Amino acid sequence: MIAWVLTTVVAGLLALVVFQVIVYPYFWDDLIYYLKLRKVGRVMRLRMKNGVITFLDCFVHQARKIPEKPFIIFEDQVLTYQCVDRRSNKVAQVFRTVGGVKKGDIVALFMSNEPDFICVWFGLCKLGCEVAFLNFNVKSKSLLHCIQSCGAKAVVVGSDLMSSLDEVLGTLQDDGIHLWVVDSSTPHQGVNTLLDKLETASDEPPPAKELSHTDIMSTFLFIFTSGTTGLPKAARISHLKAVMCLCFLRMCGATAQDNVYITLPLYHMSASLLGIGGCIELGASCILKRKFSASQFWKDCQKYNVTVFQYVGELCRYLINQPKVAEETSHHVRIAAGSGLRSDVWREFKSRFRKIQIREGYGLTEASIGFLNYTAEVGPIGRASYFNKRGLQFEFLKYDPVTYEPVRNNAGRCVKANKGKTGILVAPVSAMNPFLGYAGNKMLSEKKLLRDVFKEGDVYFNTGDLMLQDLRDFVYFRDRIGDTFRWKGENVATTEVSEILGCVDFLQEVNVYGVSVPGYEGRAGMAAVVLKADQMLEGGKLYSQLAETLPSYSWPLFLRIKSSLDVTETFKQQKVKLVEEGFNPLLVQDPLYFLDASEKTYIPLTQTLYEEIVSGKIRL
Repeated sequence: MIAWVLTTVVAGLLALVVFQVIVYPYFWDDLIYYLKLRKVGRVMRLRMKNGVITFLDCFVHQARKIPEKPFIIFEDQVLTYQCVDRRSNKVAQVFRTVGGVKKGDIVALFMSNEPDFICVWFGLCKLGCEVAFLNFNVKSKSLLHCIQSCGAKAVVVGSDLMSSLDEVLGTLQDDGIHLWVVDSSTPHQGVNTLLDKLETASDEPPPAKELSHTDIMSTFLFIFTSGTTGLPKAARISHLKAVMCLCFLRMCGATAQDNVYITLPLYHMSASLLGIGGCIELGASCILKRKFSASQFWKDCQKYNVTVFQYVGELCRYLINQPKVAEETSHHVRIAAGSGLRSDVWREFKSRFRKIQIREGYGLTEASIGFLNYTAEVGPIGRASYFNKRGLQFEFLKYDPVTYEPVRNNAGRCVKANKGKTGILVAPVSAMNPFLGYAGNKMLSEKKLLRDVFKEGDVYFNTGDLMLQDLRDFVYFRDRIGDTFRWKGENVATTEVSEILGCVDFLQEVNVYGVSVPGYEGRAGMAAVVLKADQMLEGGKLYSQLAETLPSYSWPLFLRIKSSLDVTETFKQQKVKLVEEGFNPLLVQDPLYFLDASEKTYIPLTQTLYEEIVSGKIRL
C-alpha cells in the first residue's frame, strides 16, 4: 500500500514537472528573479530604517564600511571609497565657504568622464544641492538652453571643456550664473578655480545642522534626455528613483568582487545611477574610462581584470566589427549589462565572445519602470510574467497607427493590446512610480501623461515606446514613436528592418528610416548603410534577403552608402538629418541606389531616375 502511494505521488510530481516544463518553461526563472527582487527590496527597507536612505547615504555608508577598497580606477589613478569621500567633503567645503552654495541650489555639472566628476557631484550633494548633468557634446544655444531651463545658480566646468563655453560665457555671467572651472588657474575673467582651493580645504563633512531632512520624493538630479529632435529636456530624478537604480548591477548578477568597466558618459543615467550607483551598492570597483574605444576595449579588460561592463545601443556592434585580437579571448569578463542591443548583433556577440552573459534591459530616465532579460533568450528586453507584474505595474495599449494615440472605446477608456500585438508601454503614476516632469516645461510634462486610462481619475506615464508581449510572455522593444513609418497602409518598424539588413554579410552598419515621396501617402523606406572593409554592394543578394524575410511594403526602396553613421553620445542612431536630406542626388553627396523590383536588385539612383520617381512616371 505504501509503495503504491509513493509511486502515485512520484508519478504525480513527474507529471506536474512535465506539465510545468511544457506549459510554463520559464516558471523557475521568473520565480527566482522575483524572489531576488523581493530580497533586494527588504534589504533596501532595512537600510532605510538604519538611516541609510538616499543615494549619497549609501556611498557614505560604504566609505565607512570599506574605506580602503578601490572605488574609482581611472588611467593610472586609484581612488578608494575613503579618498572619494574625503575629496568630496573638500568640494563641499569650498562651495559652502567660497561659493555661497546652500541646500536647494541647482548647480550644473559640465564635465567629461574623470574622477572629479564624481567628487564634485557628491560634494554638491553633501550640501543638499540639486545637480544637473550637462551633455558635454552640446554647444552654443543648446547648452545655454540646458543651463537656463534647469534654473542653475552655478556651473562647474571641466578644464578640457572651458572652450565650449566661449559663445555663451558672457550671457551666463550677465544672468548672474557663477562659473567654476576644475583647474588651478584660468585666463577667463570672473571664472572661479576649484583645484587650488581644494588644496587647503578641510576634508571634514559640512555641518549636519545646515542640512534638514531629505524628502525621498524631492529632486536629486536633473538628467537631460538626448532625444533625436528638438532641444534637450531636463528630466527631474527623485531621490527614490536614484535609490531604485542602485540594485541594477546586483540584479544582473554582479557581486562585490567584480571590477565594472564604464565607458559611457557619466552625465547619462546608465553610467551614473546604474553603473556608479551599482558599484556603490555592491561595494565593487569601477574602472572608469574617459571615452569608449573599440580598439582598446579588450586590452583594458585584460589590463584591469574587468569582469562586468556596461553597454548602450550599438557599442557591441563596434566590438564585433573590430579585427580579432588575442585579448578578446583571454579576458575575465562574465557579464555585459545594458540596453539597446539588436538581435543580430546579440547573436554574433554571443557566438564570438561565448563566455559572456548578456543582460539586456530597458529603463527610462523620466519614470521608474524597467525590464531585465534574465534568461538566455536572444532578443527580448525582459518578461511580463505573472510574478513580474506583481512587482511592477505596466500595460501595453492598443494605438492608432496614424496618430500613435491610444485607442479608446465608446466609454472613453483605453484598450489593452493583445499578446502578439504591438502596443504602447504605459505605467501608472503613483507614490512609488512618480513622474516629476521636465524642468521649466509644464506643457511637455503634461504631454507625457495619459488620464482616465482605465477608470476616471487614473494617470499613466506614456513612454512613447512600442512594445510587444509574445505568447510566452517575453517583451520585445519594437520602436520608439517617431522611428516607425507607414507605407502602403502598413506600419514598418525600423528596428525589425535594421536587424534583417544587419544579417547581410557585406553590411557593417545600418540605419533605417522613412522618407517622403511626392504623390504618395506615408513614407517610403530608406536605409543609410556602411559597407564592410573591402566589400561592395551586392544589390541582388540584398534583394533576395529582403524577399525571403520581410513583406514588400517594409523593403527599403532607397539606399545611401556612407563611410560612417552619425550617432548620439550613447550610440543612438541619428535619423533627423537623414530624413530631411531624403534621396535627391543633387542634395546628397553619398552614392544613392534605388530598388528595381523588375530586375530584383538595387541600381544607381541618377538625377534622371529621381525625376521620374518624383514626377510619378515610375510608380513605387
